[in-house]
Amino acid sequence: FFRVHVFSGKMTYAVDYNNPCVFFDIAIDGQLVGRVAMELFVDVCPKTVENFRALCTGEKGSRNGQRLCFKGSLFHHIVPDILCQGGDYVNHDGTGGDTIYGAHFEDETFEGKAGVHFGFGCLSMAKMHRHLNGSQFFICLQAMPHLDGKHVVFGQVIRGLDVLKKMSAVGTPSGAPLKTVVIAQCGQES
Repeated sequence: FFRVHVFSGKMTYAVDYNNPCVFFDIAIDGQLVGRVAMELFVDVCPKTVENFRALCTGEKGSRNGQRLCFKGSLFHHIVPDILCQGGDYVNHDGTGGDTIYGAHFEDETFEGKAGVHFGFGCLSMAKMHRHLNGSQFFICLQAMPHLDGKHVVFGQVIRGLDVLKKMSAVGTPSGAPLKTVVIAQCGQES
């Protein structure tokens, strides 16, 4: 089942309110610009979702002196109208990250929703190689069918599409943001 986002006019999945919802409060150059709320597809890829959800809440504490949480981390790679990538809460530059399971975990599934980069607001795992999922993720700003079956889709933005547009506006073709985009706060909505 699909629905149409009023803001983007793109097709997405109807929200399943039985799935968990997490949020990022986004700041650009120190100014809070709004909240991005995301539905996580626990019904399709529970292991991937649990990693992301727990990194939003920070409930797993620390490992090796590093807090397992997205709070304070950057969106280090933003390409306008293409994608916004973040999740490296270790090095803050796309070279690091961790999971609640250890360094990496395997691709969970590419079946159903997990295999389709449907468009604006699609939430997907970022990785360099097969079965090397960590904490990094990206939010699509357009359909990306060339990534289908390569990166696990595990959620969708359900509120804050205007915030994604503000983030996109500070991106560059190389991906190096013109301004600092930070996850100022994050957690799980009730």
